[in-house]
Amino acid sequence: MMKKFILASNSPRRKELLNNCGYVFEIKPSRCDENTDGALSPQETVKELARRKALSVLAENEDAVVLGCDTVVAVDGKILGKPRDREDAFDMLMSLSGKKHIVSSGVCIADRESCECFENTTEVEFYPLSAETVNSYLDTGEYSDKAGGYGIQGYGSVLVKGIKGDYFSVMGLPVSQSAAALSRFGIEGKVKV
Repeated sequence: MMKKFILASNSPRRKELLNNCGYVFEIKPSRCDENTDGALSPQETVKELARRKALSVLAENEDAVVLGCDTVVAVDGKILGKPRDREDAFDMLMSLSGKKHIVSSGVCIADRESCECFENTTEVEFYPLSAETVNSYLDTGEYSDKAGGYGIQGYGSVLVKGIKGDYFSVMGLPVSQSAAALSRFGIEGKVKV
């Protein structure tokens, strides 16, 4: 019998990435507290939040393997979460203009026997952006509900000069690392790893 596999996230990107790999899963978003200690690094922050999300969903689904995730953008040592509104997104994107920043995605996979957490950090560099460019991007509405105010897989791709690391981690789920960890929990997609 196949183990029940739950994604503790409502992210359409994470759902798409898991679907693309052939995983069979349910979606049950976590409602855990996402406030963290401001002293944590971006890497520690995403691992802690991914752990909280996975364990909160596992508490109500003890027969399942649960995957929790979190992604943050950080520039100049400051974590940028999801923008509150368009003005906040504008400020975030202007702070990334012409600079390198990091995107850290944390993953936690847990069942009633064990819990494995890890993170993947990728460096992203933006072209210098004019206010006109940023406003035309914001007009797409894509910035809403995205860490750092952009999505690399959509219209936001035109802002990106280059990346060093895992593209899928910038989307919100380091796929190959996650697949290897899931296999240790007995969860396989179409390609056995």
